[in-house]
Amino acid sequence: MSLLEKEQELHQMIGEGKMMDAFEKFYADNVVMVEPMSGTTEGKEANRAREHQWLDMVQEVHGGGVTAITSNEDEGVTMSESWMEATYKDGNRAKMEEVSVKKWENGQVVHERFYYTMPG
Repeated sequence: MSLLEKEQELHQMIGEGKMMDAFEKFYADNVVMVEPMSGTTEGKEANRAREHQWLDMVQEVHGGGVTAITSNEDEGVTMSESWMEATYKDGNRAKMEEVSVKKWENGQVVHERFYYTMPG
């Protein structure tokens, strides 16, 4: 399976509400994730906790999708542009658009950096 196909499957799983299943399947134990708002988180366990923390803030997802996706198979990199609109438990509703750049090794994500700005 190509990296592009893996990236597509990952986003398909997220769209089906299986975000944590996708995380478990595609992310390496030593993954490093970089978020504009919270900085760098190292290791699958710490990133799993961060993902659960974010999911716990979401009350309802109204929609989402991928607007662009590409890969550089030779360099082991995928990139995607996606969006999601959600209402959070604090009552705020927001549409978030982001770009994600993933570095893959042995079929799993070892580094991911997100690029986005928060509304407001």
